[in-house]
Amino acid sequence: MATYIVRRLIWVPILLVIVSFITFALGRFGPGDPVQILLGQNFRQDAYERIRAQQGLDDPIAIQYARYVGNALRGDFGESYQYRGRSVTDLLKSKIWISAQLNFAALLISVSLGVAAGLFAALRQGTWWDSAMVAFTLVGQSMHVFLTIPIALLIFSLKLGILPTHGWDGFFSTSIILPAVVLGIPGVAIVTRLTRASTLDVIGQDYIRTARAKGLPERLVRVRHILRNSMIPVVTTLGFSLAGLASGSFIVELYFGIPGVGLLTIESLFSRDYPIIMAVTLLGTTLFVLANLIVDLIYPVLDPRIRLGGDYVAG
Repeated sequence: MATYIVRRLIWVPILLVIVSFITFALGRFGPGDPVQILLGQNFRQDAYERIRAQQGLDDPIAIQYARYVGNALRGDFGESYQYRGRSVTDLLKSKIWISAQLNFAALLISVSLGVAAGLFAALRQGTWWDSAMVAFTLVGQSMHVFLTIPIALLIFSLKLGILPTHGWDGFFSTSIILPAVVLGIPGVAIVTRLTRASTLDVIGQDYIRTARAKGLPERLVRVRHILRNSMIPVVTTLGFSLAGLASGSFIVELYFGIPGVGLLTIESLFSRDYPIIMAVTLLGTTLFVLANLIVDLIYPVLDPRIRLGGDYVAG
């Protein structure tokens, strides 16, 4: 296992270099000059040239990139163009924790409700409950946050008045309920569909019939054999689901006024604040790679027949 982990971790810096260089190059050669946007109506050519010289933007791109990488390895992602005098690291510290809480709540809703609904539908295959769950997955996957946010605000905030429309008061407050539910609904539909399909496949396996023939209680058969083995496809999608949650949380944070990384990133995109964009890109890439590594490590726990490195041992 240690060899496999080391081999996977070796690819992390290589991937980060590729992603960071592409993002860095797009920031330097893409449309919109951040210095011009920073100066705005107070644009003067002498001030423009002075700021570019101070930021090192006149140097060749290879030198700029090497300097950025060297500073980033020390934890210095530069100074924000939009928030003058504020380092990118300081801006991201508190906002990362807020976004992490929101995404964790949404993931918890997606996995817990999705697994329960999928298992329930599979064990009642052919009934109207099963048909209702299939219909729910189709509707849930097709509903984007652009549609669910206005509906949720209209019902629970404007009509019923039981939940706040915006703001952030922490993980254990009512302000997280609507954003987390809106962000988690598509995930519930996806996990339900995967769990149902995987469970139906597992139920038909010989070892399930053998377990029942040996007289094991149905509860143990469902938990120890059916549920455990049906989780493998669900776990596979969790790493990719994190990327979907991250992109969706940008929109959710903007709508609900949550001061997280998503809202900061959207503001940075409009203001061409490339130091923040670069830091968020590198952070997201690192978390995505590590999340998929953790998912791979969970495989042998769910099914001991699976060996890390891609080998599968028949039981």
